[in-house]
Amino acid sequence: MSPSFYPLERVSEEHCTLCKKDAILRPISKKEADNIEAFLQTQLDSITALLAAYPLAGTWYTAVVRFLFPVLAVFILSRAVRSLLSMPHTPEIWGQLSLPNGAAIPLTHWENIIGRGQTADIQLNYPSVSRQHAAICRGEDDQWVLYDLGSKGGTQVNGETVTGARPVKLGDTISLGGVPLIFLPQTVAEREEIENQRRAERPAAMWPSFLWLTVFQVLACVQLIVAAGESASVSIPLAFLGLTAVMWLYAAILRATRCVGFEMETIAFFLCTLCLAVTASSAPQSLLKQFVAILLGVILFLVLGIFLRDLSRVQKNRWLMAAGAIGLLAFTLVFGHSKYGAVNWISIGGMSFQPSEIAKICYIFAGSATLERLFHKRNLTLFIVLTGACIALLGIMSDFGTAAIFFVTFLVIAYMRSGDFATLSLICGGAVFGAGIIMTFKPYILSRFATWGHAWEAASTTGYQQTRTMSAAASGGLFGMGGGNGWLHNVAAADTDLVFGMLCEEWGLLIAILAVGAIITLAVFAVRACRVGRSSFYIIAACAAGSLLVFQTCLNVFGSVDLLPLTGVTLPFISNGGSAMMSAWGLLAYLKATDTRENASFAIRRSHQKRLTQDARRRVEPIGNPFAEQEAEHEED
Repeated sequence: MSPSFYPLERVSEEHCTLCKKDAILRPISKKEADNIEAFLQTQLDSITALLAAYPLAGTWYTAVVRFLFPVLAVFILSRAVRSLLSMPHTPEIWGQLSLPNGAAIPLTHWENIIGRGQTADIQLNYPSVSRQHAAICRGEDDQWVLYDLGSKGGTQVNGETVTGARPVKLGDTISLGGVPLIFLPQTVAEREEIENQRRAERPAAMWPSFLWLTVFQVLACVQLIVAAGESASVSIPLAFLGLTAVMWLYAAILRATRCVGFEMETIAFFLCTLCLAVTASSAPQSLLKQFVAILLGVILFLVLGIFLRDLSRVQKNRWLMAAGAIGLLAFTLVFGHSKYGAVNWISIGGMSFQPSEIAKICYIFAGSATLERLFHKRNLTLFIVLTGACIALLGIMSDFGTAAIFFVTFLVIAYMRSGDFATLSLICGGAVFGAGIIMTFKPYILSRFATWGHAWEAASTTGYQQTRTMSAAASGGLFGMGGGNGWLHNVAAADTDLVFGMLCEEWGLLIAILAVGAIITLAVFAVRACRVGRSSFYIIAACAAGSLLVFQTCLNVFGSVDLLPLTGVTLPFISNGGSAMMSAWGLLAYLKATDTRENASFAIRRSHQKRLTQDARRRVEPIGNPFAEQEAEHEED
């Protein structure tokens, strides 16, 4: 039980921690906490005894709510999904480059590639301009720097040749392969027009979804108590009440800071509700522990999101995160113990956790990079070394499900950093060859591949879990048997590796599909938002995190029903497990950092745009266009 406080009339000061007039506060002792828990359990027992006296009441309740849950799930998710996927994204404008013909090209990112190629952010169709000619990047100090990317035509600023990097200011003349450009700010009218467009694209209000989710949580809590009967634990209502309180407290605090985008959090809290429902059915003794894991995950989400606001701070800590990823895996290898065949668990004080889950967050943090670092092969080489070290450690630990997740994440990051299909194909070929060698030394992995697609032929041996999962999922139908009424929870790892089957059995195929679709929605939003992302670091991190969540979901869902080998990975946000829950919330912070809609994300520093608007309004004499001035002089002559 967490520490609580209550007033006492008269207690000596030596037994007090806080005194205020006649009220004295002190922590509740373990004995008193046990008494409170016993009192609450007694009240719950009286309710379950009443249900036992009238069994038809519980039966009718389950019969009705099992049809209501999918409807509520649609109400909860539809608003969030529609807001994330259908809302147009007007990009932020940080400046503009003026061409000789008077046209202005906006700078919509902090880091912009200028060139003739199709992938350039600013495309100049001039023969003298290289495909990737130069890059213009903005720092946290609002200063702009121009980088020459090894162009053939050369790069100049105010007539001076740029060999590496050169600071640029508003009004400077930039020449790329002989093509002159003027670096100009936006006018007040242009900024106000953009601000009005972005203001009209504000996220949809999530209060209705939060209300429907609260109703879902209350009904689910009652259903689980009905299903548990006289064995119902007081931890069921306490955990659901705690999650509801955390959800509303989170929304209230962030709304007070003028943050209005809660779509991602709505999806995450809905999935966490399913997690508590699954845990209450399969391991009720772990319910409060899982609630604490959700709370810690939300805190990690907030801390990491706020940390990501400062890009310069992020860059300084990339290699610290790389060391953290390797350190966590190495620590697990040395001090971990085996569970389900993989040495990936650490036990401290009776608590077990998987450091490899937190290593995922560190790995993506270390692998992402800003634009100016992407063109240094040394950085990509070091990232490949980091990946090799992580996958090697996971291979030694026999955690090949997590190793596959790391490898797919590596492919996403490596492609976004280099765009080199040939190199990635070579790496994939080497990985397949290495996996074949490993299987010769790890025969139990080969047995899983031998079972793949033939689970029913080995229903009592290596296909035991898959066949039971498919049977349970089929018995649940579209609407499920009702929370707590299934039998799959009696199978090993039912609430972790086989949790998709539990969802289908107890909550129905409709809710299971909605849960998977919600996770996919997060990844799709990351891809859409990346087109207007501020920095390549945020873009790479968000795409990597989204890909990781989707790939891990595919391994869990398809592995449990024998469409893929059973790898023993968890379903993000839903599987029972503290470290997995914290990892999922941490990865969500990378997605939140790409949401540049106005006032949508706490992970986006809004002062940058406000400063540009204030500067534009203070500017009495706007910077003119030298091209237009030269034309006027020619006309006078």
